[in-house]
Amino acid sequence: MTVALDTDTAVRRLRDGMAGGVLSFPLTSFHDDGSLDPDGFRAHVAERIAARPGAVFPACGTGEFFSLDEDEYRTVVTVTVEEAAGRLPVVAGIGYGWAQAVRFARIAEQAGADALLVLPHYLVAAPQEGLVRQLARIASATRLPLIAYQRGQVAFSAGSLRRIAALPNVVGLKDGHSDLDRLQRLTLAAPEGFLFFNGAATAEIQARAYAAVGVPAYSSAVHAFAPEIANRFFAALRDGDDKTVDRLLRDFYVPFVELRDRVPGYAVSLVKAAARLRGCPVGPVRAPLTDPSDTDLADLKALLTTGLDLVGAAL
Repeated sequence: MTVALDTDTAVRRLRDGMAGGVLSFPLTSFHDDGSLDPDGFRAHVAERIAARPGAVFPACGTGEFFSLDEDEYRTVVTVTVEEAAGRLPVVAGIGYGWAQAVRFARIAEQAGADALLVLPHYLVAAPQEGLVRQLARIASATRLPLIAYQRGQVAFSAGSLRRIAALPNVVGLKDGHSDLDRLQRLTLAAPEGFLFFNGAATAEIQARAYAAVGVPAYSSAVHAFAPEIANRFFAALRDGDDKTVDRLLRDFYVPFVELRDRVPGYAVSLVKAAARLRGCPVGPVRAPLTDPSDTDLADLKALLTTGLDLVGAAL
């Protein structure tokens, strides 16, 4: 088992990683019968790491955390830690209610993860006091740094952000709401050094807007199947190459979002299908998600070919 980084080192490396590359959320590989495919996952995550992301986040939304049992989760995190081999931070997803989140946190800690991403809790809406208490209970049960994830029924106020940021091992926030007014208030309320990153679906679409309120870092689902596109976009955005950014947005990212929005769950299903089109051994999605229809798959293949051609790569 790889020894996890201490909190200060993990935060420093996460900050450096966020500045130097996209945040990669690998897919979880399944066999056709729905069972976990550890060898396929190992190959997939090794390729993601070789594409030089800023950090790798196994068993999160794109990795179908919601469909993994504890043994499968342990395997996914362990394999990621082994493949990362200390070269970049590994941030494992945890979630559900606080009691279950703590169980997953302990598994991730034992597996050698460097930090944890706390996914939105299950089903119910909750007041701000409950959101703070939920995170505090999790934080008190693990030594690992935590990044809160606000999306769906979880949305922190500026006051709540100050309270969770005061917890010793809560170090950042992933935002999936794309409410830039609220996000600006949160960044201004946060202590110096608190980490923020853009976690909107297909985050590149809103990367410029997030950067304008002081949140340039972002997660990239596209990195899971086309790191050539994801890395070119990141470099162009960083370097102020507006022509390349516009071309990739217009000819690839916007059509991809339009295709993604055809069916609920395609934010994961299309990513997996695109990875399969490129020969990645990720297998199908697990129910309740469904794989793309033949028509949508054909459209995806054409779009992926176009996107790769834009950056001088091939399917």
